[in-house]
Amino acid sequence: VQLVESGGGLVQAGGSLRLSCAASGFTFSIYAMGWFRQAPGKEREFAAGISWNGGNTYYADSVKGRFTISRDNVKKMVYLQMNSLKPEDTAVYYCAADYVGTNWDVGAMDYWGQGTQVTVSS
Repeated sequence: VQLVESGGGLVQAGGSLRLSCAASGFTFSIYAMGWFRQAPGKEREFAAGISWNGGNTYYADSVKGRFTISRDNVKKMVYLQMNSLKPEDTAVYYCAADYVGTNWDVGAMDYWGQGTQVTVSS
């Protein structure tokens, strides 16, 4: 099983980034997918999630209206479009997969990627 994130980087406040996550080694199309983030000195937290068929999306209040999660089951990819970025969005962003797809707790996820750094300067 592999989840490989890409697209992180340094951006100024108000800017945008698009994260990508490439999945392999499991039946991607039946798994819910999520994006989590971990800022320095803080616990990993849920940012956005999407159901197995893309029909339902979920967002943390802190990113709602600014971030958009999407997926492509043919390409086995999940994306996170991040707009109007703020310095407090600075974190390592992780892609994760969950077979059940109803619980976005960190401990409930089945597979994790290695993360990609997002830094937002003020």
